[in-house]
Amino acid sequence: MRTVVIAIASSLLLVGGASAQDVANGEKLFRRCAQCHDIEKGVTKLGPTLKGVVGRPAGSVEGFKYSKKMQESGLTWDEATLTEFLHDPKKKVPGTRMIFPGMKDDAQINDLIAYLQSKS
Repeated sequence: MRTVVIAIASSLLLVGGASAQDVANGEKLFRRCAQCHDIEKGVTKLGPTLKGVVGRPAGSVEGFKYSKKMQESGLTWDEATLTEFLHDPKKKVPGTRMIFPGMKDDAQINDLIAYLQSKS
């Protein structure tokens, strides 16, 4: 009986975690980003492609002209760094050319990162 309860509880945690619903919401939220970024490799718009952004060093998409501050930031786009950046890009990287004002909702940021990870 205890094994069954643990299995059900584990299943519920998986459903409540980074589920397809989170990724689907992240895809909807990405529409804000899509004005300047694409999710396909090699596609540059006003901003660099975000394909494979999670785990990538900042300022490293070949052929995209980053601000000097972004190139020198020394950041790697892991979940924590992306979260801080998406909260307030100009605070995280003063001198960035990104004009996005930021997102305040942590759940939305998590969903957006889940979507970006799904496209890596």
